[in-house]
Amino acid sequence: MLWLVIVDASASTRRNQALSQAKGLLAQLFDDAYRQRARLALLTASGGAPRWQHHGLKAGSALQRWLETLGAGGGTPLFEAIDQANQWLSRRRKRYPAEAHRVLILTDGRVKECAGLKALDYPSLLLDIERGPIRLGRAVDLARQLGAAYRHIDETTGDPGSSL
Repeated sequence: MLWLVIVDASASTRRNQALSQAKGLLAQLFDDAYRQRARLALLTASGGAPRWQHHGLKAGSALQRWLETLGAGGGTPLFEAIDQANQWLSRRRKRYPAEAHRVLILTDGRVKECAGLKALDYPSLLLDIERGPIRLGRAVDLARQLGAAYRHIDETTGDPGSSL
């Protein structure tokens, strides 16, 4: 089992402690992955371009250290991150055909527009981390275009790995 996690770490996720709450959920997810012996791939979407953090490694203490240093800033290259994830998973599927893949996207959905976004070819969950008194609600549309299940972070309880 491989869990690919895309984290929107753009400047807007600093508002109302959205990224902080997401980091708590990610810590629990990493712990679940360790117990379930799942591999993890991590991709952050912030600044000018997405950035790979880990490529299919076993969950371990290095992920907790990475999580502690995760900050937010810059733009939201989320669509580029999703494209890269799709391409990487396609190559990985050819190399490891028996491996099951799941995708988790954490985002506040604060993107300019969702038009033309290619659906993911893998079971996916979009976790909406948008917080605050005024919510744009764009993550719902984003999940629909990606063919991903949708859930708001306020609705998550217990084991985040069970959603994957």
